[in-house]
Amino acid sequence: MINWTATPEDKETITKIAQRAVAMLEAEGLKRQPLTHYMMDIAAVHLNIQPLRLADLLAADDFNFAHDVFGIGRHLNRDENDLRLLNCFLPRFSKHDAPAEA
Repeated sequence: MINWTATPEDKETITKIAQRAVAMLEAEGLKRQPLTHYMMDIAAVHLNIQPLRLADLLAADDFNFAHDVFGIGRHLNRDENDLRLLNCFLPRFSKHDAPAEA
């Protein structure tokens, strides 16, 4: 079962990350998913696969922010029985003390 229990602070930061992702795509005229799609991807990774430095991710420059947020979206296996990041993808804003999924 997927853990969706984030702290209130983490929930707020995850929401801001998702809002920034949507704004980036809209500014470029690119297709985007609903806000909740990005929120769920970030939360699923942070809470179940690889803890993230959420505040650092939110404050990142556009290049590194896009790498992590859109990379998670591209490499996340969303099967709840096999939730993991595929293709050896590791977010740049992973916490260094937590092991990554293979």
